[in-house]
Amino acid sequence: MAADNLFNARKIFIDSVTKTVIKQLLDDLLEDKVLNDEETDSVTEENSARAEQARCLIDMVRKKGVKASEKMIARVQERDPGLHDKCGLAPRQLAQMTPSSPQLSQEEEHPVSSVIPSTKDFKEDILQRKRHEVYVPMDESGRKRLALLINNVEFDDENMLRRGAVKDEENMEMLLSDLGYDVVKHRNLSGQEMDEAVKAFSKREEHSLSDSVFVVMMSHGELGVIMGVHYKEGDPKPDVFPINNIFIHLNTENCKALINKPKVILIQACRGGKDGSVWVSDAVPGPSPYLGLESDLIRREHKEKDFISLLSCTPDTVSYRDPKMGSLFVQHIIETFNNYAHNDHIEELFRKVMGRFKDFPRQMPTKDRATLTKHFYLFPGL
Repeated sequence: MAADNLFNARKIFIDSVTKTVIKQLLDDLLEDKVLNDEETDSVTEENSARAEQARCLIDMVRKKGVKASEKMIARVQERDPGLHDKCGLAPRQLAQMTPSSPQLSQEEEHPVSSVIPSTKDFKEDILQRKRHEVYVPMDESGRKRLALLINNVEFDDENMLRRGAVKDEENMEMLLSDLGYDVVKHRNLSGQEMDEAVKAFSKREEHSLSDSVFVVMMSHGELGVIMGVHYKEGDPKPDVFPINNIFIHLNTENCKALINKPKVILIQACRGGKDGSVWVSDAVPGPSPYLGLESDLIRREHKEKDFISLLSCTPDTVSYRDPKMGSLFVQHIIETFNNYAHNDHIEELFRKVMGRFKDFPRQMPTKDRATLTKHFYLFPGL
């Protein structure tokens, strides 16, 4: 019986299903009239952790009987075929390659549509063998991870419309959610508004209950800055946001809740107008951005530590974006993280993203201001 199948798959489902798929299943089961509005709301509102939401959902449906269970099984197969097979809900297909298979994670020709979850055995092995070499994650039941996502699509100058940028936003939001982060999202901000958004994000109380943070910014850009929606060519006071402000707002001095915690910065923006096949120096002309700041000698903490950023291109060069599919940079991040985040640390993931551009000499993502002192594993699903 279908209800028995769900019961037998219960543990694997709870351990493996992503938040994104849970949300999709709730919408599907509401549409199928398996659940009502009150029941779907209770799954997410009364349970903050992913595993708790998964447990509540599967138990709620299987207790409704055979027909409800059959509809959920069908929806799981539709939304995540790999999870469907992994849970043993399709016995004849168990011998086929599933997202949990190690071979799949090493084959780029078999991309998956959502993040492959880590296994508890892998996590325990890493933490046991390399405990002093990795950032130890907080327990999922008590943590509150946040990610900031800012995407500028429409500008005052209609010629600056970033076609395909909405697709980037959707894909990035789904990825961050799959990785266990609640996404704080903004669209179409000025330079000043971006600065205020990053500063406000740095003050969020949830960071004290988090073990890491992501900041993703997507817009047009020039070397060292991201363009606001009011940007105009030749304006003596251009509408821009200095990239350095991300690091200032989130550093030790201004965001104590994130001290000794990984801070991952992803920036999709041009850094100039040149072809990427010409290498350009990383040096930024002008005075040091740190002049005028007092040193913190009392606490003896590094002012800027535990950051790592990946920019979509090298200095002075352009980034490329497909009008329908979105930017190449975001596409390759999604593909790489989906396939490898379950067992690679962040710097290895970045290396693989950069490797995807090896045969495209016009653009090369750049790892910048890397001050991680340990390996940062995301352990998706755990």
